[in-house]
Amino acid sequence: MKRLGILIVLALALPQAAFARGTFDPTTEFEQHEWIPIHLGPLNLSITKAVVYLMIGTALTILLGVGLMRTKKPGRRQALGEQIYEIAQVQVAEQGLPTKAIGRWFPYVATLMLFIWVVNIIGFIPLPLTGETWHGVPTWGIYAATSSLSVTLALALLTFVFTHVEGIRWNGPVKYFKSWIPEAPRALLFLIVPLEVLGQFMRLISLSVRLFANMLAGHILILTFIGLLFILQNIFLAVVVIPVAAVFYLFEVVIVVSIQAFIFAALSAIYIGSAIEPEH
Repeated sequence: MKRLGILIVLALALPQAAFARGTFDPTTEFEQHEWIPIHLGPLNLSITKAVVYLMIGTALTILLGVGLMRTKKPGRRQALGEQIYEIAQVQVAEQGLPTKAIGRWFPYVATLMLFIWVVNIIGFIPLPLTGETWHGVPTWGIYAATSSLSVTLALALLTFVFTHVEGIRWNGPVKYFKSWIPEAPRALLFLIVPLEVLGQFMRLISLSVRLFANMLAGHILILTFIGLLFILQNIFLAVVVIPVAAVFYLFEVVIVVSIQAFIFAALSAIYIGSAIEPEH
């Protein structure tokens, strides 16, 4: 009976296409369609599924921060808030930022960590936001906004811009950009300098692609395993498919979600800190 209940929940969480034999394509879950078209000349500001999830993530991040940090009586809620605060301060901010910059940039890296964690976690909660209906009823599904490269790239761009703005602000443009040039024989500089400049832009790609690829791969694996059950239309496959999908699901929720949020925030702190106090 318990297994049947799980199967029903998973069936409801899948889009209508999953019930058609041989037609289920998990990649369609990540397509972006304009729910509310908003075009300002060449600028497309339309509301899509990713935008809605980001709005939900923003609201939940604010509620989580206020709920954990603004408590009148000591208790478990305050203890949890203090634990998150300590991780953000000790493990993220203090490890990457110089002391003189923690007061200015701790709020950014802490918010970044919490926001990405919230957006990642709601990506594993079935919601009726697939954009599809089944007999007039919205179908439920899982989707992470961070599985969209445009979202992770926008977050990475914030860190990229802040990094170089702070580097110039603290060191001046000449000293900062000169710090990009390593100590090497002059004959090799024409080879090394372009690589150093390229390395600065590779940080942008590294930040955005790491988060995007991990979240995308996790969701595709889960949807693929569950989709096999409906594509092959064999209820006996549930004995194998559901446990495997559950393992991937728990692995993503318990480990990947938190690690990716932590890494993104930690690397952001390191990049900003290295720009404020260049090695060279």
